[in-house]
Amino acid sequence: MTTLSQFLTEHVQQNNLPTALGGVFDSVAKACVQINRQVRQGALAGILGEAGTGNVQGEDQKKLDVIANQLLIDVLRTNADIAGLASEEEDTFVACNENGSYLVLFDPLDGSSNIDVNISVGTIFSILNKPQGSLSEQSFLQAGRDQAASGYVLYGPQTQLVLTMKHGVFVFTLDADGNFVQTQANPKVPEQTKEFAINMSNQRHWFKPMQQYIEELLAGDTGVRGKNYNMRWVASMVAEIHRILMRGGVFMYPQDARDPAKPGKLRLMYEANPLSLILEQAGGASSNTVKNMLDIQPESLHQRVSVVMGSREEVEYIEKLHR
Repeated sequence: MTTLSQFLTEHVQQNNLPTALGGVFDSVAKACVQINRQVRQGALAGILGEAGTGNVQGEDQKKLDVIANQLLIDVLRTNADIAGLASEEEDTFVACNENGSYLVLFDPLDGSSNIDVNISVGTIFSILNKPQGSLSEQSFLQAGRDQAASGYVLYGPQTQLVLTMKHGVFVFTLDADGNFVQTQANPKVPEQTKEFAINMSNQRHWFKPMQQYIEELLAGDTGVRGKNYNMRWVASMVAEIHRILMRGGVFMYPQDARDPAKPGKLRLMYEANPLSLILEQAGGASSNTVKNMLDIQPESLHQRVSVVMGSREEVEYIEKLHR
């Protein structure tokens, strides 16, 4: 079976990609293998629970948030091709190697509120080409379509790495020896679906187009959509998107009326963009309800955004309702 290292060597050659890009993926994978060990230890290592600190968004950090974040920083900064890092858990960017040609942005442990109850979590990452000139926050503020590559690692019953370098999507599974081995190539998100994922506890706060959409789904085969839908909710975005990649569906975390000035909860740079690139490469779609996610011009590192992504028919229908 093809290992990640073998795949990276072949893939960059076949698609005329820089060898250094494969090396960045290799570094991310090595860090995630270390995070996987920590996640697997959990209570045995005394690393569950709150860290007693907060991140730049004012959210309480879990101990494993802090550990995963530091592991990624420590491993990635040793790669000479990485010029800078940006993390959901850091106030600002982290400068690395002055002559590096890539930037890496990441959510070190997505879904970490699930850690204490042993539900799937993951690491999400985005790789950008570093623009010319000295490193600054502006260096990172590139539209999602300009990503060089992206991926995620899902720490579930199996630990799986999913990646794209904009030439298809590839899936790797961590074996007992700590090696990622390719187990799938080019999964495709079905254009149509009967499955949706949303936090229904926020229903009363949604704007009218999203209220209408969910009401139509709940009406089932007697409603305007003419089919019955099932709802799923893991409360771990990376797990939700992995399910959609494997069998279709639509994931939503919309803006709501509690704070109309706040465009959403999820982060454009660390979550929405990297996962949108993967889904688009697999035939899916993503949007902030009015615009393709990958076409949004970022304004800040920690920018929040409304999220709708998954099977193309549903994403386009939601956009139609919002128009």
